[in-house]
Amino acid sequence: MHISDIDQPRIGRPVRASNALATIAVVAVALNLRPALAALGPVLDRIEAASGLTSTGAGALTTLPVFLMGLGALAGSSLQQWIGDRRGIALGVAIIALACIARLFWFSSGGLLASAAACGLGIAAVQALMPGFIKRVFPSDAGRIMGLYSTGIMGGATVAAATAAGLSRFVGWEAMLGLWGLPALLALVLWKGASSSEATLKQMASRQTVGRSRLKSGKAWLLLIFFGVGTGAYTLVLAWLPPFYVQLGRSEDIAGYMLAGLTMMEVVAGLAVSAFINRFPDRRGPLAVALFAILGGLICLITMPLTMALHAMILLGLGIGALFPLSLIVTLDHADEPASAGRLLAFVQGGGYIIASIMPFAAGWLRGHSDDLSQAWVMMAVGICLLILLATRFSPEERVI
Repeated sequence: MHISDIDQPRIGRPVRASNALATIAVVAVALNLRPALAALGPVLDRIEAASGLTSTGAGALTTLPVFLMGLGALAGSSLQQWIGDRRGIALGVAIIALACIARLFWFSSGGLLASAAACGLGIAAVQALMPGFIKRVFPSDAGRIMGLYSTGIMGGATVAAATAAGLSRFVGWEAMLGLWGLPALLALVLWKGASSSEATLKQMASRQTVGRSRLKSGKAWLLLIFFGVGTGAYTLVLAWLPPFYVQLGRSEDIAGYMLAGLTMMEVVAGLAVSAFINRFPDRRGPLAVALFAILGGLICLITMPLTMALHAMILLGLGIGALFPLSLIVTLDHADEPASAGRLLAFVQGGGYIIASIMPFAAGWLRGHSDDLSQAWVMMAVGICLLILLATRFSPEERVI
C-alpha cells in the first residue's frame, strides 16, 4: 500500500519502526559472521588429531576464509550492481548457514577447508554490502549503527568461543560446528523480513546515487593497510590464543573461556564506541587509546603470559574491540555519499582482509617449526607500532577523498 500525500504527517512512525527492524536484522546478521571461525580455536588441537591437519593446515582454517573475505570484498561493487544490497546479504547469510551445516556430514580435512572457504565467501558478501546498506538506510546515524554492527560481529565470536569446548564434549566437535547453521538461518529470516519492508525500500531508493571512484588516492591505501594490520591482530588472537594457552598447560575449557572473555571485552569496547564516537569528530584520540591497549596486551603475552593472562585478555579485548569499529567508521568518514562509501569500504576491506589472512597462517607456520607462538605476538606488536604512526594521518580536515 502506497502512502498518499494526505498521509504524509504519519510517515515518521513507519519509518522509525522500519529502522528499528532493520537495526535488529543488521545485528542478527552480524552475530553470524564469526562463529564459524571463533568456534575452532578452543578445540583446534582435537580437530588436528581427528582430521590429520598440521599446524599450518589448522592455521589455514582461519586464513582461507579471511583471504576469501578479502577477494569477495574487492568484488563487492560488482555484486552490488548485479544483485543489490538486500539480496546479496541474504545470499551471503544463506551460504554461511549451509557451510556450517555441511560440517555435520563432511568433517574430513578437505571438508573443513571447503566449508571454511564457503564461509569466507558468504561472510565476504555480507561485509562488502552491509556498509552501503547502513549508509543508505541510516544516513545521519551511520557511525552508531556501524558500531552496533561490528559489536554484533564480536558478540557472535564471544558466544562461539565460550560454548565450543562444552558443546564439543556433549555432541562432538563436528556437531558443535554444524549447529551454527541454525542461528544463521534465523538471521536470514529476520533479514528477509526487515530489509524488504516498504519504508526501508523507500529510504534506499531515495538515496541511490552514483559516486565517483576515489580509490587511487594515497589515503585509500593507508586506510587499507590500517584496516588490514589491525584486523590481523583480531584474526591472530581468534585463531591462536586458545592453542597458545593449551600449550602452556591450560585446559580447553579455560582457553575457550579466555577467548570468550576477551571477545566479551571486545563487545564492551564496541558498544562504547557506538555510544560515544559522535563526541570525537577527530578519531585519532580513540584510535591511539585502542592501539596502545593492544600493544600492552601483546607485551603481556610476550613477557608473562601466565601471570598476566587476565591483563592481556582485558587489554587485547578492549583494544581490538574498539579498533575494529573505529577502522570502519574512519573509512566511512572518508566517503561523502553511499555509493562511494560502498566502493571505498569494499576496497579497504578487500585488501585489508587479504593482509589480515597472513597473520594466522604465519603463526601456524611458526608453531609448526618452532613449537612457540611468542614470535607471532612479537610480529603483531611491530605491526601495531606501525598503526600508531599511521593513525596520526587521519585528520578530520582531510576526510573526504
